[in-house]
Parts: sequence; C-alpha cells; structure tokens
Amino acid sequence: MSTDGAQPRPPGDRPRPDGASYPPPPPPPGAEVPGDGPAAEPGSVRAAKATARGVAGFARVTGRASKATVRTARRAAGAQGAERSGLNRLIELHAANAAGDSAFAIALAGTVFFAGATSGERGPVLLFLGLTMVPFAIVAPLIGPFLDRFSHGRRWAIGATFALRAFLCWVLAGTLGDGSPWFYVAALGVLVSSKAYGVAKAAAVPRLLPHEITLVKANGRVALSGVVGACASAPLAGLAYWIGPEWACRYAFLVFTVGTVAAILLPAKVDSSTGEESIDAPRGAATGGRRGGLPPKVAFALRANCGPRLLSGFLTMFMTFVLATEPLDGWESTTRSTLLIGLVVGAAGLGNTVGIVLASLVRKINPSVMVVVALLADIVVLVVATLFYGLVPLVALGLTVGLMQYLAKVSLDSTIQSGVPVRAHASAFAKGDTTLQLAWVIGGFLGVVLSYPAVNGVGLAFAAVLLTAWAVFVLRSAPARQKKAAATTTAGAAESVVPPPPPAT
Repeated sequence: MSTDGAQPRPPGDRPRPDGASYPPPPPPPGAEVPGDGPAAEPGSVRAAKATARGVAGFARVTGRASKATVRTARRAAGAQGAERSGLNRLIELHAANAAGDSAFAIALAGTVFFAGATSGERGPVLLFLGLTMVPFAIVAPLIGPFLDRFSHGRRWAIGATFALRAFLCWVLAGTLGDGSPWFYVAALGVLVSSKAYGVAKAAAVPRLLPHEITLVKANGRVALSGVVGACASAPLAGLAYWIGPEWACRYAFLVFTVGTVAAILLPAKVDSSTGEESIDAPRGAATGGRRGGLPPKVAFALRANCGPRLLSGFLTMFMTFVLATEPLDGWESTTRSTLLIGLVVGAAGLGNTVGIVLASLVRKINPSVMVVVALLADIVVLVVATLFYGLVPLVALGLTVGLMQYLAKVSLDSTIQSGVPVRAHASAFAKGDTTLQLAWVIGGFLGVVLSYPAVNGVGLAFAAVLLTAWAVFVLRSAPARQKKAAATTTAGAAESVVPPPPPAT
C-alpha cells in the first residue's frame, strides 16, 4: 500500500483480469449526465413534447370553459320554477334530441339530399318523401289518441323513440355506402321516430309547466334548447362525417342512447293523466251529447299554420335542387353553388332561430292576428322573389319563411293554451304537430316535382298562387266570419216564417 498521499484510483480505472475496465460508477443523485440534456434531444422529440404540453393546456382551459357553460345552461334551464316542476329535464332532453337529429342530418347530407341534387337524380329523394308521407297519413294520427289512452307510459314512449333511432342509426352506419334498400327503410324509421318524439314531447310539456311561466314561453324555452343542442352537436358530427359518414351515424347512435336513459328518468308526473282526455272523446249526455273536436279558433290557427309550413318544405327542396343545377349568374362553380344553397336554406334556419328568440322575449303576441300576418307575409315575400329572382330576394324569402313559420307555430300553441281545456292539451298538440308535419312533407314533395328543368321556371309562381288560394280559404273560414254568416242565416230563416193567422172570434 502506498503511503505517499496519492489518491486511490476509482474502480472504473482499475483493469479487470481479462484486460477490460470496470464500468464507471453511477452519478450522484441530482447530478446532470453529460449528453442527456434538452440540447441532446432530437428536434422532433422536443416538438412533440411541446405539442403535448400545449394540447394539455388547451384541454384544461376548454374543459373549464365547457364546465362553466354547462353550469350556466343548466341554471337557465331550471330558471322560473322549471327545476322544481321538472321542466328542466325535458329541456335538456330536447337538446339531446336536437343533437342526435342534427348528426343524423349531417350523416345523410352527402347521400340523399345534396348528392342527389348535384347529380340531378331526384328519384331517390322522391322515393324518400313518398315513403315519408305514408306513415304521417296513416300512422301519425293514431299517436295522440294512443298517448292519451296509455298516458301512464309516456316516459317509456319518449324513450322508445330515442331507442329506435339509436338502433336504426347503427343500422344506417352499415348501409350508407352499399346502396341497400334497407337504407331507405332505416332512414324512414328515424324520421318517423323523430316526429313521434315531437308529438310525445308536446303532450308532456303541459304536465311539467311551472306556475311562473306560460305554456308559450315553456315551448319557446324547449325549442331554444333544441337550437343550442344542434349547434353544439354539429361540429362534432361534422368531424365524425369527415372521418366517414358512417361515423356520424355512430355518433348519433351514442347521443340517442344517452337520450333513451334521460327520457326514462323524466319526472313521474309526465305519466300523470289526471283530468286529461282526448279532444276526440265523446261528450256525455249531460254536457250536450256532441262529439268533441278542435275548437273553431284552434282549427283556424291550425289551418293558417299549414300555409307557412307547406312553404317551408317547398322552399327547402325546390331551392336545393334548382340552385344546384341552375345556379344564379356568377355562382356556377360547384363550391359557389353549394354556398348559394347554404345562404338560402340557411337563411330559413336563421329566421327560425330569430323567431324562437322573439317568442322568448316578447311579452304578448296576439295569436289570431299573428297567424294571419305570417301567412300574408310569406305570400308577399314569395311574390317579390318570383318577380325579382336573385340572391337578395331569395335570402329574404328564406329568412321570412323561417321567421313566420315559428311565430305562427307559437301562436298556435298560445291558441291551444287558451282555447282548449288543460285536460285535452295532449291530444290537441298531437293533432296539431301531426298536421303541420304532413303539410311540410307535402310541400317538400311539390318542391321536388316542380324543380325539374322543364317546369322549374314556374315553381315559385305556382307556390305563390297555391298559398294565395289557401289564404283565401283560411280567411273565409275564420270563426268570426262563420258566426256572422250563421247569424244572418238564422235571421233570414226567422223572417221567412209566416206567423199563423189569429183565431176567428
């Protein structure tokens, strides 16, 4: 052993018996290892880590914003007694319904409507609308009486409309690209189930109405939640559609599955039928013995609503086909023609949204006046668009049709509220919604037929004449006019009776 004060060599410097050296000892804790710092990492690794940190930060911010938005939306849904009555649950359920329906519409955007329009193949759309008319003409009028007869299962009926749409969307995901006839069957089932939900929902709203708001405002809040749900769901559905149309269907399946559970968890009083009867139920002998039906004011408002609803269906189909095959001057390219369709049809959606907001803000709307104003306003703007065919008149037409359609509908709701006993609200809403949906389908069918190049030049003019004739019929059937005519007839009959001669004395 050396005693001259020299430091011993580290183990790594001592040669092994085989001539090799021992590995160096590990560095102490916390010491930086040469060649292992950030500068030694490849650029792609550093970029990936930075991206991951940015995504994580964005996710945290988005998550906090989403939670705050959800909390705000839920507070708004439960305001004015809605949370106490359970209406907030129906509002949230309707948002899920609109989210699923928007995903379904996006999934079909490149198959039935827009693909058929750009290729000029109207046959598939006519078949689709033809199949759509059948259940509304035969099956849909039975939904309201069925709900009244079996109202103790209304929650399950609403849940069934969600469950059926979830199943059919999953089926559609496998039939979008192979041209299977089951595509039309499944799409028809989704559409019918969606309309059946609308009837069941309208029948449930009066049962959850809080005392603080009217039925008109309640329906407006439910409709507004649908707009919010559709707007929130559309980007997600669009992303799924970008991956593949079948994935948009699978996303709709997920939304409808969640809606099924939410429908079953609605408040139990949705199933309550206390004091509720069908408007077609026969009256007792003690009350007059006449079979019931829609009161004259409600029937008048419903007939007036059919005009704007028919024009809405006509405009959607007619403009989609005509502007795709014969766009306006300067809009001939495929991209610009698609944008043109979006401007006109999107204006109708914007008008509908504006109507929902107005109905929620305006304190009072005169229903009997509003239904007539909506019908006449549609006619005036339609005539202007026919005479001055161009971008601005067409956008104004779409905006007016969407706005007047909803204002007329909310006026119908108000008329049902004031003109129909509470015990008959379910059947009245069911009959009204069914009639209006059928009017929309008929209008869409006419729009497809009149969009053919040989006759599309007179399409808008034909719609104006048809709507004007319908307005004349509606105004002639006004309750005040009928009462005046009945009074005149009764007075004339009384004057025509010759009094008997006095008895001879």
